[in-house]
Amino acid sequence: MANDVPSSAEEGSGAGMKGHLRERGKGNWWAVVDIGKDPTTSKRRQKWHKLTATTKKKSQDELNRLLTDMGTGAYVSPSNLTVSEYLGRWLNDYARTNVAAQTYQRYEVIVRQHLAPALGAIKLGKLTALDIQRCHAEALEGGRKDGRGKSLSARTVTHHHRVLREALEMAVEWGMIARNPADKVKPPRPVDKEMKTLTAAQVDALLRAVEGTRFQVPILLAVGTGMRRGEVLALRWQDANLDAGTLSVRRSMERTKAAGISFKAPKTVKGARVVTLPAVVVQALRRHLAEQSRERELFGPDYSDGDLVCARPDGLPISPDNLSRDFTALLKKHGLPAIRLHDLRHTHATLLLQGGINPKVISERLGHSTVRITLDVYAHSLPSMQEEAARRFDGILSQGSIEQVQAARLGAS
Repeated sequence: MANDVPSSAEEGSGAGMKGHLRERGKGNWWAVVDIGKDPTTSKRRQKWHKLTATTKKKSQDELNRLLTDMGTGAYVSPSNLTVSEYLGRWLNDYARTNVAAQTYQRYEVIVRQHLAPALGAIKLGKLTALDIQRCHAEALEGGRKDGRGKSLSARTVTHHHRVLREALEMAVEWGMIARNPADKVKPPRPVDKEMKTLTAAQVDALLRAVEGTRFQVPILLAVGTGMRRGEVLALRWQDANLDAGTLSVRRSMERTKAAGISFKAPKTVKGARVVTLPAVVVQALRRHLAEQSRERELFGPDYSDGDLVCARPDGLPISPDNLSRDFTALLKKHGLPAIRLHDLRHTHATLLLQGGINPKVISERLGHSTVRITLDVYAHSLPSMQEEAARRFDGILSQGSIEQVQAARLGAS
């Protein structure tokens, strides 16, 4: 039997609004709010709201907040859109024009393949933190809702949570929901993967393997400067000053299904930077420039001159995915450890840290916004640096002791 529980808000504690609780089944609480009389029939009108609380006391508190929000104008009526419909609009009306093309492509995949199948049928205004938490748990256990693929990693699910939270935050901004339910959800804690890098000897073997090939320059740039794959492939000759031995990182390449290959500015101010080149890289670039001039003459008017340092023989851009695939095959062919092309950037930073280079300098070479990011990412290198610091301090103390003994002897004489 329905159980009407009068609310204290009926006595005027809800900023002029009135309402009461009704329990429909054990722990299934609803708020019934008076919204005035019908102007035509003069009949009393009421609006029902499903409450998230399952106890009478908490439901009472939720009702009071609801009435206060309605009385002060802070309440936003739940949208009739489903989560799937809303996410589609968010992608088209906001994400498409406010994030990079490659980022949009990742967002679209996450929404279409994961979030929409799991949460899409729920009304946007009815979406709860529990729904989102359940979605994450199912993704960790069973993967995609369409049955394809394995269970997802904690890192992947956490990324999905960030995308959903960002989308729902915009729904709050647009006045479609009053609060962001994702704020109350704890995403899984990602497990840090062990970073894979090459040793100095392995780098030497890699450079010998690519010497004289088209892989030499992009690989040298990646491991010799710490530049990202997209930054290497977007580099132009106008960005290089070989006499000064420097490169200016001013843009990055990306490839999407919709737009193909395109170029974009660095994400942050620190991302645009000047990098000093090792002598071996300068020498390789000079040889490469001469070889590229011969290719330009060979292709004649068919040469596509985009001023790219790393390009196909006809001058056209190199596909980022193709470069990564060929790099993997190259490592396998020469019996080198299986790493990603991006791990050459990590190798550059790790070798410099192990060599005692100031982390601030390394941070500037990598284009990190703060040195703290550099230290957090490359914390794996710190233990060996700590040992070296301890050895050096031992040396300092030993040297100090010797000097004290010598001073004592001179004083005695």
